[in-house]
Amino acid sequence: MLSNSTRKSGGSTTGDSVRVGTRAEADAEALQATRRRHLRTAVDALKQKNPAYSACYGLWPWQSLALLVMLVIASTGAIFAPEATLYALLAIMLVPFVCVVAVRVAALAHVCMHPPLQAQPLPPADGELPLYTILVPLFRETAVIPGLVAALRALDYPADRLEIMLIAEEVDIDTQVALRRAKLDPHMQIVVVPGGEPRTKPRATQYALQFAKGAYVVVYDAEDEPEPDQLRRALSALQNGGDRIGCVQARLNIHNSNLSWFSRQFTIEYTALFDAILPTLDRLRLPVPLGGTSNHFPRHVLDDVGGWDPYNVTEDADLGMRLARRGRDVGVIPSTTWEEAPTTFRVWKGQRTRWLKGWMQTYGVHMREPRVLWRELGARRFAGFQVLMGGMILSALVHPWFYLLLVFELWSGRMLTLPQGAVGQALLGIGLLNLCVGYVSAIALGTVAAARRSRLDLAAHALMMPAYWLLISFAAHRALLELLWAPHYWEKTEHVGRVAPGQSQRVQSGAVMAKTAASASGSGRLASGDNHAAKAEIAVPVAGQREAVSGKETQRLL
Repeated sequence: MLSNSTRKSGGSTTGDSVRVGTRAEADAEALQATRRRHLRTAVDALKQKNPAYSACYGLWPWQSLALLVMLVIASTGAIFAPEATLYALLAIMLVPFVCVVAVRVAALAHVCMHPPLQAQPLPPADGELPLYTILVPLFRETAVIPGLVAALRALDYPADRLEIMLIAEEVDIDTQVALRRAKLDPHMQIVVVPGGEPRTKPRATQYALQFAKGAYVVVYDAEDEPEPDQLRRALSALQNGGDRIGCVQARLNIHNSNLSWFSRQFTIEYTALFDAILPTLDRLRLPVPLGGTSNHFPRHVLDDVGGWDPYNVTEDADLGMRLARRGRDVGVIPSTTWEEAPTTFRVWKGQRTRWLKGWMQTYGVHMREPRVLWRELGARRFAGFQVLMGGMILSALVHPWFYLLLVFELWSGRMLTLPQGAVGQALLGIGLLNLCVGYVSAIALGTVAAARRSRLDLAAHALMMPAYWLLISFAAHRALLELLWAPHYWEKTEHVGRVAPGQSQRVQSGAVMAKTAASASGSGRLASGDNHAAKAEIAVPVAGQREAVSGKETQRLL
């Protein structure tokens, strides 16, 4: 039997346990309420503060009406005056097409006439460096986490001046467990984003940004391998760039270019874009559509423009435009981040569809108030936006129809017959010249840009660019349909990390398919022990505290 003192002690212990349990439940409820509040802020802040900038809303009524009117006019003309309508459409479309080719030719001239970008002096000693926040959104990325952590550790920046936020979705238990197994450093923390819609990368980064303390912010993708001195290079460029600088973009390139036809074409495209076209836009002070990674910002600039739009599936291009509308410049720095290119048509198709859908979203958003856009950008930048965004989208959509027209002309026997009248002949001449110069300049630009990276082996593959463009057109039409039915759907790009020496493309492609199948069967499917442990670890974290995770090192869960 228990003594009275023992009974009292036991009763006291039971009461204390009840009170502790009640406090733990209250803390958990308070944390969940805080997380929900931060999530609402991340999702709703931009659309509430400035709805004209948010892709949450579709076309405005006048935009829909204008498209309908143009469609009716074109259809009526095709029925009653097909030849005149064709000439009118060709004349309208030739203007942006010629401008797109002009930008490409200017980039080619820039590459040929100017030496590679020179790195600015590195910033001061370690003790004077500001706090730098690195945001890394992750979703179903277990395969690349070891490489990611190694790449982040390799950055040449003092650990006590770094704040690395590894952002995982609440539903993605696999990635959370993989992060905990990676033995993260004390300055690396896991940020768990509550479930909800839209489930997009910008929603995740906007949520985590609310907890960031750094004076400078950079976004990396899961598979990224930035050069070790990139943070110092970016900081130097931002500090020496003057009051107008709003962001610097590192150059992106591909580490798995030799794995397939798609990865080779992707490498040529990326090299031309980030080593030639974007520096040319920077030099001409035209709007720069940011890449989805390695964008470095002063934190106050990012807050000023409203951060990322959670509803835009190419939040990078949209943010570049909002920076331009605020009078900010975007620079390009001579530091490379190595990425993984899609190696199969299936993966490439999903990624390219999302990119083109996001460009369509961005163009529609910023053309809601054309007069305001003109006033904010000025005539030259406004025209640059029409060429870069409108022209690229239009060319991708129209490109295959031009080939169908040529096939029809050949089939009808009119291929070698000049059109009647000076207008028709002039349009034909300009169109053919533009097509030839467009192909030649694109192939030459890709070849020269690749050669500057000592990749002359890619030169022969640049000749396949016309076929690659037709695939881009396929993705553009798929993006247009998806924009109508699922505008905010984020088609996930699967990554497998660097391929080991001797590993074949078939092995990597098989790994992608296996990983996709596993993800489709449920993101939270783990060995029962790991799954149970992961759920227990994230059940009641307290904001701002450091907690033991699986008996290992401490991480902050937000």
